[in-house]
Amino acid sequence: MRRLLLVRHAATSATRTAAFPADEPIEERGAEAAARLRAALPHRATVLVSPALRCRQTAAAAQLDDLTPEPAIAECDFGDWAGRTLQDVHAERPDEVGAWMSDPDAAPHGGESQRAFVARIAAWLGREASGDGATVAITHGGVVKAAVVHALGAPLEAFWRVDVAPLALTELHAHDGRWTVSRVNAALADADADADPEADA
Repeated sequence: MRRLLLVRHAATSATRTAAFPADEPIEERGAEAAARLRAALPHRATVLVSPALRCRQTAAAAQLDDLTPEPAIAECDFGDWAGRTLQDVHAERPDEVGAWMSDPDAAPHGGESQRAFVARIAAWLGREASGDGATVAITHGGVVKAAVVHALGAPLEAFWRVDVAPLALTELHAHDGRWTVSRVNAALADADADADPEADA
């Protein structure tokens, strides 16, 4: 069985202000919270990390080592919206924001469309499904949403109905190449990844 734990990075100024992320660092409070992450993760697991600064800093704050950079789990490319709040973009270009939220093929920001982004994550999950053991991925809210949508075989519209908080854990299992969803958006305080001593095998 393949066990995959997806962890959204610690809070940043972008998550606090509902902005499209750029390559911003995590906030001090987020780093303090991330220090508790390691205890919620399997002891024997491959650790993948998005190339983004916020993900690398989250892993460092959690004292995770032997990290493997994985470009495939980078956040969606938001093009020229990166670093700007949704409110500001909507005030300037409401039609474009509306199209982006309703049409999975729209990419008015010049980056990835939702369909292309979810397909990228689905392809990565397809490669991961053939493995064994546990993998932890320090990644982004959008990546987690895309992974849940793909694992459930849900329509793309379901992407907007998945909540993923900073440092929340989402767990998927693969059996014979097929993913199932074990938990979504679990807070660190509720995480018990190591409760079963055989879970790390």
